[in-house]
Amino acid sequence: MVWNRTTHIWNDCEKIIHQRTNTVPFDLVPPDCNPGVSVRVIKPLESSELNLETVFEKFHPAAQTFTDIIGHYISGERPKGIKETEEMLRDKDIITGVGELVLDSNFIKLQPPKQGLQYYLSRLDFDSLVRKQESKAKLWKILTLVFGIITCATLLFILRRQYKCYKTEQDQSRLQREMLAVKKQRLQELDLTEDEVPQNACAICLTRDRSCVFLECGQVCSCMACYEALPVPKKCPICRNAISRIVPLYNS
Repeated sequence: MVWNRTTHIWNDCEKIIHQRTNTVPFDLVPPDCNPGVSVRVIKPLESSELNLETVFEKFHPAAQTFTDIIGHYISGERPKGIKETEEMLRDKDIITGVGELVLDSNFIKLQPPKQGLQYYLSRLDFDSLVRKQESKAKLWKILTLVFGIITCATLLFILRRQYKCYKTEQDQSRLQREMLAVKKQRLQELDLTEDEVPQNACAICLTRDRSCVFLECGQVCSCMACYEALPVPKKCPICRNAISRIVPLYNS
């Protein structure tokens, strides 16, 4: 017998089915209601900080039939209903406008700036709006500074790591040159050629067999007598890593 179990996870989400926007030209006038001074607002929906008031809201529950239930179970989506809302800007609301002022046929118009600057219609007063934008700018400056420091620290870490790798390669090359020079000098002292040196000869004295393993690097390059003659702290003559202990090597 085979059991097949399917688990569905239901998440609450909203989806806009239909949106209709109607705009009516309106004017901004001073609080003293002076009829001689007014500013016509152009394209108010392109502004920032415009908080419209919800004047109508109604929820229509979805009718569920048996076919709809099966379809919703398969698709993983089950609508709860449709919510209808209306938002508007009421008459005599106090609005602060910040944008580009133009004079057109004896009308003063407030419109979005052509330079791509921000266009504001807000319920806040001018000073509060300025403080809010300054706080946002300060937050962005702090974030820019933090990310700049993180970027610089990351670059310094990468450069330091690359420099360490470069220094390690340079040290390895220098050690190889020194080993070749010491080996050449030792061959001249023993009056031998490189072909006459046994393959298992100690890399330091070139006379005795290699008889110990250096740990933790694992190099097998020295006899026990040459290891004892190494200066303290003892380091591997090949890779220059510290020698923590040795393991005797026996050849059968």
